[in-house]
Amino acid sequence: MTDTTLLEKRLETIKIRYTELQTLIADPDLPKNQKRYKETMQEYGHVDETITLYSEFLSKRKELEEAREMAEAEDDPELKEMAAEEIAPLEEIVEKLVQKLKVLLVPRDPLDGKDIIVEIRAGTGGDEASLFAADLYRMYGRYAETRKWKVEVMEASETEAGGFKEIIFSVSGKSVYGNLRYESGVHRVQRVPATESQGRIHTSAVTVAVLPEAEDTDIKIKDADVKVDVYRSSGPGGQSVNTTDSAVRLTHLPTGLVVICQDEKSQIKNKAKAYRVLRSRLYELEESKKQAERAAQRKSQVGTGDRSERIRTYNFPQNRITDHRISLTLYKLEQMMQGEIDEVIDALKVSALEDALKG
Repeated sequence: MTDTTLLEKRLETIKIRYTELQTLIADPDLPKNQKRYKETMQEYGHVDETITLYSEFLSKRKELEEAREMAEAEDDPELKEMAAEEIAPLEEIVEKLVQKLKVLLVPRDPLDGKDIIVEIRAGTGGDEASLFAADLYRMYGRYAETRKWKVEVMEASETEAGGFKEIIFSVSGKSVYGNLRYESGVHRVQRVPATESQGRIHTSAVTVAVLPEAEDTDIKIKDADVKVDVYRSSGPGGQSVNTTDSAVRLTHLPTGLVVICQDEKSQIKNKAKAYRVLRSRLYELEESKKQAERAAQRKSQVGTGDRSERIRTYNFPQNRITDHRISLTLYKLEQMMQGEIDEVIDALKVSALEDALKG
């Protein structure tokens, strides 16, 4: 039995589930149970995307079969040549659709449907690292736009050079964590800084942490476990930008985790954002423990999400991007910095699937 035949068998099973989900979401009582409603709608969104792609695959494959038949049987040499010319492009389209379907059939982690909080921090490299932190923020922002996701800045520490020492933002939408979960780690950049008069290439580093956003039901935080401090916020270089005590610092006493939020002018809004970040960091700690237990039995090829692991190099002079975990090199850095990162993300998903099957 071929891979495509097995794929189709699984997709036909999913079509049955698609019909079941359509019946479920038509039930007027479903929204009364918010947790079940959210889970059902998330599953429906994923299955709907899969079925739409499957329909496109069946349509294109039929076109390909017709072109092949025409190329073999047509008596008119001109029509025969036209049919033959259609075969190669259609074969490429069908193969790409098969690969996309394989990605969609990767077993879904319960966390994949969650929204995320992303923390980007400049590492070694001074101003150049802070500028690249800003570049990565824009890259993820543009990618989010193509997916119709919502991005909200929660905290930003700008530098006088126009970059970010640190920027924390949330991303909400469909399958956000499932798509960006493998971005955690050290991102290394090699390029000539704008301030470099000798044209020398500098190497800098930025760390990225992708946290699944926790809900109140995921993590309960006791008031007694959190020390809350308020003070006046400041801008780049320590300059004062606010005359009221709107900045909030939360210290989680049992773990020592500290979250600072001063992006809003309202203390209430800053406190709410800080609690969102704290809740997600605590949730990540719990998930990391579970992952560590699983990793003791089988280490994932695409990495553990450890932010100290160097995962990718961006080489601007060569227009090259290399993901070290899966030995993938692409010479399309310019497009990727514009948010076109699907090729890398899909490759990481497929690698994770292959790794899971080995286990």
